Amino acid sequence: MLHSSSRRAAPAPHPAAAPPTPAVPLSTLLDRADLGLRQVAGPRGADAVVHWVHTSEMADPVPYLLGGELLLTAGVHFDPAVAADAGPGTYLDGYVRRSLAAGAAALGFGVLPVHDAVPAALVDACDRHGLPLLEVPPDTPFTAVESAVWQAVTEARHRELTRLSEAQRALSAAAARPDPAPAVLRALSRHTGGWAALLAPGGDELATAGPAPAPACRAAAVRLVRIVTPDEHDEQSTLPTWHLTPSSATDTLADGTHLAVYTLTGPASGDSPAPRAATAPVLAVTSRPYDATAHTVAGVAAVLLSLITGQSGGPAGTATAAATLAGQRAALTRMLLGACPADAAPLLTPSRWTVVHAQRRRDSDASVEALASALGTSLIDPGPLPDPAAPRPVVRALIPGDAPRLAAAPGWTLGAGEPVPVADLPVADRHAATALRRALARRAPLARHRAPGPHSVSALVAPPDAEAHAREHLGPLLDSPDLLVTLRAWIAQHGSWDRTATALAVHRNTVRQRITRITRLLGTDLDDADVRMELWFALKALDTPR
Repeated sequence: MLHSSSRRAAPAPHPAAAPPTPAVPLSTLLDRADLGLRQVAGPRGADAVVHWVHTSEMADPVPYLLGGELLLTAGVHFDPAVAADAGPGTYLDGYVRRSLAAGAAALGFGVLPVHDAVPAALVDACDRHGLPLLEVPPDTPFTAVESAVWQAVTEARHRELTRLSEAQRALSAAAARPDPAPAVLRALSRHTGGWAALLAPGGDELATAGPAPAPACRAAAVRLVRIVTPDEHDEQSTLPTWHLTPSSATDTLADGTHLAVYTLTGPASGDSPAPRAATAPVLAVTSRPYDATAHTVAGVAAVLLSLITGQSGGPAGTATAAATLAGQRAALTRMLLGACPADAAPLLTPSRWTVVHAQRRRDSDASVEALASALGTSLIDPGPLPDPAAPRPVVRALIPGDAPRLAAAPGWTLGAGEPVPVADLPVADRHAATALRRALARRAPLARHRAPGPHSVSALVAPPDAEAHAREHLGPLLDSPDLLVTLRAWIAQHGSWDRTATALAVHRNTVRQRITRITRLLGTDLDDADVRMELWFALKALDTPR
């Protein structure tokens, strides 16, 4: 099964995409003596994995399944005649078949009060279709099973975050070494547990680390490299071939190995996105299937290797390209070793950057790689691992130059700051976050921050005086970032509870509670237009570069 992402459109939906929660082996639940679960049907050799729990007494729970569920039922919808009919094509046979097709990982049947035992027909159907069936004893509430799953998910999430943090530190340290590319590959292989290699466009190995791949995996890597490498001789399209070529591609091999390749492109120069040369190297990585942490680690490595091996600022081999690449490496090394952005700024080309914040739309599975390709940059932070209990993560990107061609990206909502010097990136980061919240509230694909002009009201007050005014008016809120963000969003949305809640990804009642608290702390009337104007001026003053 092969997947790729391109600059022209979002990738097609994965028909069997892994859920965003960590996988919990079914054996983890069976081993818990306090639950008393017992597997009575289905395959026992291969350990099924569960991502969440769903309880349903509906005759057809399929519309309510996302995939990866432990489906719990007490058989309320099984009448005695149905429970005794074990033949193919019967009610229970269809129930099991449809649940399995919808992605259910296992079925849990609660004994009593409806049925004295697990119906034999259900056992036969689960054995026939290969769906694990667990017997839940009478003294084990379904909520106890659900609690056990979420406890295991939380523990797995903690392990994933720890692993990701350790991998990012290792990759950063490797990128600062004298021979960074092989060091990054070795660190990547250690933290994904697979093969990592830099491949030439023809598929030849330039550098490699980790266990040698099987011949089938090596051949698959060559096929994927050809997919993501631009064809300089394509005369069928009026567009440059780098616009038409995917920036990444994946494949799942017969033995379950997950293979991914990423094109390595240098940062763009000037106002145009950096085209991918047909000679650019490709990163190939193998990992276990559905390993979300390995996928994130590989993305970080691809960005670092793009900076290390990429070319920009002129044709390959020219003095300009060499100087630009050397500056990028030196700046990266300095920042990894603790230097502030302003100290690294003189080494970077260009000198001005645009910050973009992006959030994936709920109806989209567009990849971060596709977003990076659409924005024309490899300087992208994918954010934390997805967490179903938290808002969708915000992806941040840096675009060199003024980026006049910045446009909406399929499947994403964007907020963009204005081009600023490197020293002002922290302020531009806040401006991009504000622009993203405005785009989310208005359900617009893109919103830009616009700085006030030289004749604006804010320009009439000296920045130190404006900051002092802001701190005096907003003093009770300065130690509460959530309250400041809520006040800024609420005023920007003209006091709309719903639009503010959408922008902040919280419930409208949360917005009401925060605004009530802000009113009490500031001791003022937020319904007064003059008060709102003064507070807005103060909030803007806090975001003004010094």
